[in-house]
Amino acid sequence: MEVYLVGGAVRDELLGLPVQEYDWVVVGSSPEQMQVKGYKPVGKDFPVFLHPKTHEEFALARTERKKGRGYYGFEIHASPDVTLEEDLLRRDLTINAMAKTKTGKIIDPYGGQKDLEAKVLRHVSSAFSEDPLRVLRVARFAAKLTIHGFSIADETLELMKNMVNSGELKELTTERIWQETHTALQTSSPSMFFKILHEVDALVYTHAPISKVCSNQSAYSYGMQALEEITKTEKNACVRFAALVGGLYLESSTAAEKDIQALCTQLTLPNVCKELLTHTVRLQTQCHNAKSLNEYQLLDLLNNLDTRRKPERFQNLLRVFAATHKIKSNKNAFPQAQYIEAAAKLINELDVQKIISKKKDKEGIALAVKQKQVEILKGYIQKA
Repeated sequence: MEVYLVGGAVRDELLGLPVQEYDWVVVGSSPEQMQVKGYKPVGKDFPVFLHPKTHEEFALARTERKKGRGYYGFEIHASPDVTLEEDLLRRDLTINAMAKTKTGKIIDPYGGQKDLEAKVLRHVSSAFSEDPLRVLRVARFAAKLTIHGFSIADETLELMKNMVNSGELKELTTERIWQETHTALQTSSPSMFFKILHEVDALVYTHAPISKVCSNQSAYSYGMQALEEITKTEKNACVRFAALVGGLYLESSTAAEKDIQALCTQLTLPNVCKELLTHTVRLQTQCHNAKSLNEYQLLDLLNNLDTRRKPERFQNLLRVFAATHKIKSNKNAFPQAQYIEAAAKLINELDVQKIISKKKDKEGIALAVKQKQVEILKGYIQKA
């Protein structure tokens, strides 16, 4: 039984990057032997075990044979006679197909170190095309490593296009698409993820509702710029995603809400993300033009922003609108944020209990509160 450190941990160590997680391959063992040693089986589709103390993942060396379409269309073979080289051959990129022994020796049968030096993302073998998820994975690696000068090999890019044309990406689950998207959004260059998917025509399968918007060069450019702009200061994946969406629909919001509802459904987004994307396309134009709104329109905007009950979402939306406003106006300042915040503060400080004490019926209370809010905002607008 031999144990090797493999994949991203080896790659990131060689690049001098922080290692996020350690994955291990076990050669010359069986599931029964692993359990005897105290390892806990966790893999449903192939033999993966958790170390009894560190809880790191240890997978038996395995080979795969394509037997159907999609990410799950594989027959797994794991046995003590599978070699390390056979296991590494089934991996996606050469830079991910290296291993390290306990003594620190690098095992690199497919030129991973050479491609690391050349800063190239290159597929290991033709078996790459058997797994549609790898189109998204390569785009994600590009998003992570572009900052270090990496680019995708021409032959790998061509292979990705062929995979898209084959229709295999239809087999990807919405959960896996969102998982890859969410991870890519947290990288240093998330716009590269979407640029690669756009280049290989994959967006129609992975992010269908916004793929048609990306066919408009102006909208596509605004979307990428907005994402790049917010990436400078914001790490939250959903806020970054909202900036991308805001940029895409910056010029036209006719079908924006319908598209975003479809996108949220396709990707099964978490509710926090759904709300942020929906409010971005719904309120972006009003927020950009906040200083030209009358008191009734401004009150309507504040109610939709729900500044009292959703303060965190409110601030996230202002960050998104600042980014999209900058790429539209080419101005760094976004004074509308302070203008809206000040108006919200005045409305939130209104003593509603005092009004309630003077009214008995609900309709009367609601009308009196609204009248007072309008009065406050009218005075605010006149002084601003």
